[in-house]
Amino acid sequence: MDRLSLEQKAINTIRMLAVDAVEKANSGHPGMPMGMADCAFVLWTRFLRFNPKDPNWPNRDRFVLSAGHGSMLLYSMLYLSGYEVTLEDLKQFRQWESRTPGHPEYGCLPGVETTTGPLGQGFANGVGMALAAKMAEARLNREGFPIVNHRIFAIVSDGDLMEGISSEAASLAGHLKLGNLIYFYDDNHITIEGSTDLAFSEDVEKRFQSYGWHTVRADGHNLNSIESAIREGIEENERPALILVRTHIGFGSPNKQDKESCHGAPLGKEEVVKTKQNLGWPLEPTFYVPEEVKAIFQERVKELEKEYEKWQALYQTWRKQFPELADLWDQMYRKKVKPSLEEKLVQAVPPGKPTATRIHGWKVLQLAAEEMPGLVGGSADLAPSTKTIIEKASSIRAGDFSGRNLHFGIREHAMGGILNGMALYGGFIPYGSTFLVFSDYMRPSIRLAALMGLQVIYVFTHDSIFVGEDGPTHQPIEHLAVLRAIPGLTVIRPADGIETAYAWAYALRKQDGPTAICLTRQNVPDLPRPEHFDASLIHKGGYVISPEENGRKLSLILVATGSEVAVAMEAKKILQEKGHNIRVVSMPSTSIFAKQPVSYQKEVIPLEIPVVVIEAGIAQGWRDLIPNPMLFIGMHRFGASAPAEVLAEKFGFTGQAVAEKITAWLQK
Repeated sequence: MDRLSLEQKAINTIRMLAVDAVEKANSGHPGMPMGMADCAFVLWTRFLRFNPKDPNWPNRDRFVLSAGHGSMLLYSMLYLSGYEVTLEDLKQFRQWESRTPGHPEYGCLPGVETTTGPLGQGFANGVGMALAAKMAEARLNREGFPIVNHRIFAIVSDGDLMEGISSEAASLAGHLKLGNLIYFYDDNHITIEGSTDLAFSEDVEKRFQSYGWHTVRADGHNLNSIESAIREGIEENERPALILVRTHIGFGSPNKQDKESCHGAPLGKEEVVKTKQNLGWPLEPTFYVPEEVKAIFQERVKELEKEYEKWQALYQTWRKQFPELADLWDQMYRKKVKPSLEEKLVQAVPPGKPTATRIHGWKVLQLAAEEMPGLVGGSADLAPSTKTIIEKASSIRAGDFSGRNLHFGIREHAMGGILNGMALYGGFIPYGSTFLVFSDYMRPSIRLAALMGLQVIYVFTHDSIFVGEDGPTHQPIEHLAVLRAIPGLTVIRPADGIETAYAWAYALRKQDGPTAICLTRQNVPDLPRPEHFDASLIHKGGYVISPEENGRKLSLILVATGSEVAVAMEAKKILQEKGHNIRVVSMPSTSIFAKQPVSYQKEVIPLEIPVVVIEAGIAQGWRDLIPNPMLFIGMHRFGASAPAEVLAEKFGFTGQAVAEKITAWLQK
């Protein structure tokens, strides 16, 4: 058999593995893997650098399947390329507790670089990976020692490009001239509802050229055309590249090729038979992989082992020749946090005059950056307000990736996806900031960070109606509850400087999930705490900040977060004068508190004592956390445009107003 025929057999193997898996599961998307099998084959056997025995090799090329519905394409390539994936894994596609879920999930298999499926997210993740690679190059490479030298490849679909996040991310990638980024656009003209011309008629090539991308067209079923396009993309080092490959969805299916019916449903038994006959493929056994096809992929892996060993030798020489860089590498990739981190960060916020927690956060960030060299980040064009610039570092810009400050532009959604890509890349702890109300723009990316367990830090400032004059469009109401509802996301709303320092320390220590730190625009006082207060209690999510008087029965507990803790303290003073014995609990993080032993929770909030929760947001979630008889003092409508102190008076967030509401409630 000649080489071309053998390669065509390998490509049909990829197609038929996808067809058989989807058919066996009676669920899935066979059309995209059938259409993109040629491109995947050329990329993985001629260009992509990887090592299946060391899937986390730092200098590997990254491959992102942004069109995650075509997951069987990725799973098949991993299996054929020798990763720790079995044929049985492919046969268990989309089944309970299988390693091959319906859409790729980070960690499900070695070689799956990110979780995709929500369209456009993988596109932005790839941009984040490419940006992180450029930053790692600038920090770690030296003349003659290109230890960071790889590319990010991805397959994106029509649907990916329709989603707004892709436009945002593509614009920034072009602006930064990320020449290590090469994407295949699977231009198959089909979406779920039918032909793409139902809703999508733009000139994609001109669109990406306007972003500053290099574009090249290829025939998605001609191996020479595909190879030539990839080489052209690789040779273009100053711009990201988009390869527009014209493909046929469901390629090889006599009755479903180029039809929406093969996008998200099995071909059906009869059509599977006809497709195999059309492609000259044996009807049995299913999941058939010819030995000669296995040999093609084994040959490629052996070639890549030589590159891997060469890099390892270079890396070891680099470590000996540049010990200070080797130390930096270790600090970045191990993310080791000193036991004294909290003590260090608290130094940034000594007691003083009332200060916004966003200002406290900025001061803490400067010390955190000194402690953690991998900490990098920026904002969606709001750094002067969110206070998230690292003062002793420069800004990232095209041609100079040596800094630490990122400028995402007004692109919250892309920012979220790019942060995820940077976290997935390794070595960096990325943070991104915007106003809390605009977290809505990036929530899909936040959800995926939580799903993947990524260490991403969000700094959300202007965290309540006390934004003030900007009015209800900029005043978050439901946002704390919405973010707290995301499994795996830790939301922290600190009340003053020391809680802000501990919030940052928690986020830097938490490597298995994202953290959102919600900070005030307005000034808040430094809060008094008991003598000999154990600050480590802050890390329990909730603690007694102002205890009741000894010797008298506890009659009421006030629980508050953020800026409302000071209001609770004022209300306590008023109510104490009326004979009540009151405890105030600061609850910077409901999710952390909920994870504490029940014994601790009951110690802080005894079950039989009435509780008043004070928070300038909605009540959702609080009654699940605290089963006691409860009064919630919060928001039940949108805010208004007025100075913060006027809003506090009108909406009842003053000590006097809170005390009056509590008194009326207790009298019922």
